Amino acid sequence: MDFRIADTFTDSLARLTGEEQKVVKTTAFDLQLDPASPGMQFHRLERAKDRRFWSVRASEDIRLIVHRTDRSLLLCYVDHHDAAYSWAERRRLSVHPKTGAAQLVEIRETVREITVPKHVEVPLATVSKPRLFADFSDDDLLSYGVPNEWLGEVREVNEDSLLELALHLPSEAAEALLSLAVGETPEVAPAIAADEDPFDHPDAQRRFRMMNNVEELERALEYPWDKWAVFLHPAQRELVERSFNGPGRVSGSAGTGKTVVALHRAVYLARSNPDARVLLTTFSDTLAHALKAKLVSLISNEPHLGERLEVHSMQAIGLRLYELNFDRPNIVSAEIIEQLLTDAVCKAEVERFSRRFLLSEWLDVVDAWQLGTWQEYRDVLRLGRKTRLPEKQRAALWAVFDRVQAGLKNRNLITYSQLFSQLASQFAGRPSPFEFVVVDEAQDVSVAQLRFLAALGTGCPNSLFFAGDLGQRIFQQPFSWKALGVDVRGRSRTLRINYRTSHQIRAQADRLLDPELTDVDGNSEQRRGTISVFNGPVPVIRVRGSQDEETNTVSQWLAERLGEGMAPHEIGVFVRSAAEIERARAAVERAGIPFKVLDERVGTASGHASISTMHLAKGLEFRAVAVMACDDEVIPLQERIEAIADEADLEEAYNTERQLLYVACTRARDNLLVTGVKPESEFLHDLSV
Repeated sequence: MDFRIADTFTDSLARLTGEEQKVVKTTAFDLQLDPASPGMQFHRLERAKDRRFWSVRASEDIRLIVHRTDRSLLLCYVDHHDAAYSWAERRRLSVHPKTGAAQLVEIRETVREITVPKHVEVPLATVSKPRLFADFSDDDLLSYGVPNEWLGEVREVNEDSLLELALHLPSEAAEALLSLAVGETPEVAPAIAADEDPFDHPDAQRRFRMMNNVEELERALEYPWDKWAVFLHPAQRELVERSFNGPGRVSGSAGTGKTVVALHRAVYLARSNPDARVLLTTFSDTLAHALKAKLVSLISNEPHLGERLEVHSMQAIGLRLYELNFDRPNIVSAEIIEQLLTDAVCKAEVERFSRRFLLSEWLDVVDAWQLGTWQEYRDVLRLGRKTRLPEKQRAALWAVFDRVQAGLKNRNLITYSQLFSQLASQFAGRPSPFEFVVVDEAQDVSVAQLRFLAALGTGCPNSLFFAGDLGQRIFQQPFSWKALGVDVRGRSRTLRINYRTSHQIRAQADRLLDPELTDVDGNSEQRRGTISVFNGPVPVIRVRGSQDEETNTVSQWLAERLGEGMAPHEIGVFVRSAAEIERARAAVERAGIPFKVLDERVGTASGHASISTMHLAKGLEFRAVAVMACDDEVIPLQERIEAIADEADLEEAYNTERQLLYVACTRARDNLLVTGVKPESEFLHDLSV
């Protein structure tokens, strides 16, 4: 007998208490092992429209809703008795007449009239808005997966009621209608033949999963909140399993599941290539630890894969391979670099250049590109630097940088850029320690790191795969990947379905960025056409007259979230830099919420709210987020702006400051508060337009 689990079952399981979940899991395991056992207490649901819905008793009050046929058993839902029965009475399992996909369809007669939800603000005097799909034929709407009985409601919907309607439709239909509403042509999975299994349709596989053994079921139920570990969107699955004839890349705005694709692809490559070693890497140790935790839930029933699948930050894998191939590296500190520059300036005639310009020229050009000779510096295109330097001025500057490099050599010190460049030379044309490399947060990979990755990839098909978002680049200057041998043109795909962030938060955060972002090689990422699949409250933006007033505003807002039933660990508070951490701490303490201040070593903790800088927000997500201290001269940070020697470089600095605020805001799922003290950041005007 085929034994399947629906995503609605894992969602409902996660809402039960820990003790309730234990008895449900035991019942589910018993059902899989022997559904015909006399001990299983099946009860037919007489009031259900689908006569194949049954309830199974798990405890005095907990009931599993299953769909049972002679050949299959599907776990559909679990809840307390009355709520479970009510859910089943409002749904049926059917095969879509056009696409052939299996769908759990909500019965139209059981749904009250769809109205605009209370958190959507509608003016008192409004003109009736046009119906979005009035002119679509039945055949068109059916091809998008709309159930037959919902065609009439779909034709009546307008922009105010669309998201509310979408909650009642199968996911492929909801996503297609939301895409059409923003002017995009939806990508639809092809229909399958009538004699094929409706559960084999790509859209069915995103919500129903065959459980082949107890271990696989145990993994699905052990991490019910990580639905991504079991169910994949067809667009994600296609990228996970796609064969590329060179480096591949997945992009998409925050919340579209790029990290999910990276994780599944790493596992897929390890599973499909039994003798291969796979590296999954990302920007920081914090993010690498988060990836490791997710990987545990993904391969818990296949632990042998973990022997060939390594997860490290870029710096960690670089340090390890350097020590294995050379010696323990002595990495130079930022303080010593500044001292070497100061000493070198005293011996050269470069008075017209500020110390800040010299440091940025060293970091972004000389060290980043590992320029070792005067000829290399003379001829470099200086990508990412807008100040033009004639040859005479470059010669004077090179005298400074040449002394800095000599000072490093005399002290037996190296930079991280030098470390990765030496590793790139070491592996160029030689066997790589990894057959496949998957890179998350790829937008913040440095020049030297990309050289290193290119050497590991050795140009083989599928050896390199990148996941990233240009809109979240907050650490690196833009540069040409193609110039370093990593050309993703024609092998780059964009995800457009946002699962993590509400429509209201996503739409407002997107105002911080241009609708289209383009890298140095001409690869474009369109932010138009991205859709969120659920509604939420409109983000709140508040500017106060003093820091104490701001503290009161944030603490009251946080207390309201707790009053709504949120747990402390579902709350995050972010500020621009360490200088504003105390403002966040004061607000959380005033709300009476236990908290942790995150850094590279301290991660999120159950029962505690999280406080951190915006730079550490990457990879995190919370139901509610407060972004504080968005004052003038805090974001964009005045110290950073003043450090720019050439006004032509200001645009890049402002862009990354905007992207930093975007990263912080898009950590929120349901609720977002952004605050500042007068005079407020200019970005708040853009955010609130």
